[in-house]
Order: sequence, then C-alpha cells, then structure tokens
Amino acid sequence: MSSGLSIFCGWSLVLGPRTDRRVRAARAGTGTPKDVYPQTPMKGADQMTTTAETGNVTGTKDAQYDLLWFTERCLSNALRLETYIGDAERDDDQELASLFRRAQNESRKGAEEGKQLLRNRL
Repeated sequence: MSSGLSIFCGWSLVLGPRTDRRVRAARAGTGTPKDVYPQTPMKGADQMTTTAETGNVTGTKDAQYDLLWFTERCLSNALRLETYIGDAERDDDQELASLFRRAQNESRKGAEEGKQLLRNRL
C-alpha cells in the first residue's frame, strides 16, 4: 500500500494544498479557482506551484509549507479514521473497519515521514 498515501491522507493530497484552497473557495461561492489565484500559472497537471507566494509574505517557503500541510493532513486523517473504525465496529462491519484501519496505518506512516523530514529541516 505504499502508493496509498495520496488516497488515505486526504483527497486534497492528489490536488495539493494550494489547489485545495482554490477548490474550497469555488465551492463556497467566493470565487472560481481562476478568480482566487489569478496569477497562478498552471504549467502542468502535476505541477502545483504558484508564483503568488514564495515565502516573502509568510516567511515560509512553499516546500516547507507543503510539508507542514501534508503532515497535518495525515495526522488529522489518522484521528478521523478512528471515528470511522468505531462506526464500522458498532455496525459489526469488520471488512469496513479493516479498510479504515489500513487507511489509518497509511496516514500514520505519512505523518511519521513528514515529522522526520520536519525534524531534519527545521
């Protein structure tokens, strides 16, 4: 399940944190993705960097922000999945509980990898 991090740590990991903000803003009716970050050039489907903020405003480089975001999402999902596991067990659905446990394990792995990289970089 090594490729499971993008699935189990949260749907946003597939899109990236900046895209997640754009999507949420569009869904909330506060703008379309294009309106939220109009100066964001999309150079490719898998390249989600922006030219709007590279650390000058926040003091945090994009890569550092992305690592913090990724680690937080993995930790949050591990916690959320604990609730899902309990729900499945209350319904006596061991197959579903097993799926959620595997997902939780992958989220924990992602969080541990992220924390280790943070320790090394900060």
